[in-house]
Amino acid sequence: MGPRKNTGGSDVVASVAELAAEQARAGGMQLLGEGGLLQQLTRHLLQEALEAEMDEHLAGTAGSGRSSRKGGNARNGYRSKTVMTEAGPVTVEVPRDRAGTFEPKVVPRHSRRTEGLDNLVVSLTAKGLTSGEIVAHLAEVYGMTTSKETVSTITDRTLEGMADWRSRPLDEVYPVLFVDAVNIKVRDGQVANRPVYVVLGVTADGYRDILGLWTTGGGEGAKYWQSVLTEIKNRGVKDCLILVCDGLTGLPDAVAQVWPQTVVQTCIVHLLRNSFRYTAKRDWAAVARDLKPVYTAPGEAAALDRFAEFTAAWEANYPAVVRLWERAWPEMVPFLGFDTEIRKIICTTNAIESLNSRYRRAASACGHFPNEQAALKRLYLA
Repeated sequence: MGPRKNTGGSDVVASVAELAAEQARAGGMQLLGEGGLLQQLTRHLLQEALEAEMDEHLAGTAGSGRSSRKGGNARNGYRSKTVMTEAGPVTVEVPRDRAGTFEPKVVPRHSRRTEGLDNLVVSLTAKGLTSGEIVAHLAEVYGMTTSKETVSTITDRTLEGMADWRSRPLDEVYPVLFVDAVNIKVRDGQVANRPVYVVLGVTADGYRDILGLWTTGGGEGAKYWQSVLTEIKNRGVKDCLILVCDGLTGLPDAVAQVWPQTVVQTCIVHLLRNSFRYTAKRDWAAVARDLKPVYTAPGEAAALDRFAEFTAAWEANYPAVVRLWERAWPEMVPFLGFDTEIRKIICTTNAIESLNSRYRRAASACGHFPNEQAALKRLYLA
């Protein structure tokens, strides 16, 4: 077969205009879906790219080119191939060479999908769509037939990126670290709730940085938390000034081992929310009002006086709330030693709450996960 006709960028634009005119004459211009303009344009661009790759391949072969000198490599027909793209399925004619050495890059030999489609699937997953919803979306919008297994295969390619992200170097010092949990459902014999812990750091420049996601692997306590914190330390974090958490068993002891000077602070917002669990809804506003002078006091002595007043007013009705604050007191007291600006950083949970809200939406969309690794992948993409 002889060399193909050379086409430039102007010809591509002309082809687009011609396609649009044909669609208009046919009674309207369909952009997406089977036979749509975008699908036809995608096919044309892929075909042009394949032809250009073949030209380059032949030009790089000694003694050959488009016309191919005698004895050199040359074109040897085409083979049809249907490729799934972000515009829908398109069929292209992949050129072949006599030597059989042509390896196209735009549509690799064994690939049935373009990189753009893979990126689209990952993007839809990150937005919280389930595999079934993505399959339905691709079928409805792009006329594409795929499967949940294919979607899972595509998103599994992010696992290497997730591993790199979870082991990346971190800053030497974080003024504040927040540790919180997102509960997910995992089927392990039976469906059960499992926590996934997220550590969010506030950098010295005031930026938020997600240090990582951790599952429990079936165990918690000081030993578990020491392994998590040691991992963070090994990634470069030499110190943390304040670590904010919510009654996680063993975490304060682990912090004392890894970063002895770090102040462990109970999350005030979580402490308030936990108080409402033991309070009738009609009294939430009043209890919150009477607790505010406790955690906004200028120091511990004043806070103790305000807490005594709260106890006198509410212990008879809600003794569990009083006990809750008494147990949390040792890890709540450091908060009272900070100035107003630092208190705002610790008390304002917008960043961690916004992050957890996104994680919860992604988790709830799936219902439950087959294992913890699948859950981590979904949260990482979110």
